[in-house]
Amino acid sequence: MRRKLVVANRKMNGNLQTNKAFLEGLITGTRGYSNADYVVCVPHPYLFQAQAILKDSSIAWGGQNMSRYQSGAYTGSVSPNMLIEFGCEYVIIGHSERRQRGFDTDLSTGERFEVATKAGLKPIFCMGETLAEYEEGLTDIVTIRQLNAVIHEIGVLGLSGGILAYEPVWAIGTGKAATPEHAQNVLSFLRGHIEILDAELAQNIRILYGGSVNATNAAKLFSMPDIDGALVGGASLNTDEFLAICRAANNA
Repeated sequence: MRRKLVVANRKMNGNLQTNKAFLEGLITGTRGYSNADYVVCVPHPYLFQAQAILKDSSIAWGGQNMSRYQSGAYTGSVSPNMLIEFGCEYVIIGHSERRQRGFDTDLSTGERFEVATKAGLKPIFCMGETLAEYEEGLTDIVTIRQLNAVIHEIGVLGLSGGILAYEPVWAIGTGKAATPEHAQNVLSFLRGHIEILDAELAQNIRILYGGSVNATNAAKLFSMPDIDGALVGGASLNTDEFLAICRAANNA
């Protein structure tokens, strides 16, 4: 059985004081929640703080993005080895906010997935359609295109080194989550696509849902057979709200 995974993507939020309260609250609040796994992805300047606070806990941490390159004249970028030096186990790749405003492409996300796994990081690879694409019935086409960009780069077995996340763009930060049934249908479709290529991998790889996950809808989402957890944005800024999602994952 695949363990549930809950990932906090705190985006460009927080400061030393609020980060400390959240991370310490998460350590305390998840004690006894041993049936699922928990990760916090913080802005790069705060990785030192996440490492200092979480290093002796059961909670992992990671970066929100990374370069394809290990070093060089790439002002403003962060290399995989830099993340590893701060104890990161995970890194988010291909988030729609990076695709839309950071000029990430299917090709570059596929390349970074490969670089991340070779460096020893677990990429959390995001896929999802815009509202216009959703309304045109293109969800399957868009998500498979994004997934195939990674498969083309590293082969289907290369996916085993990471996590997949379906995040419909129209549900991110809008308060309008996909219904559990819609999310299940998409994740089942993605898993079925992988199954055609490798049945064992399809059964073992974890696929998350992201997009306005909250304390109210988490339990229903986690009851779906193909939803293996959540990539949480806005709700990760509230300790109690995020802990409620963790509790739902633990109890699923």
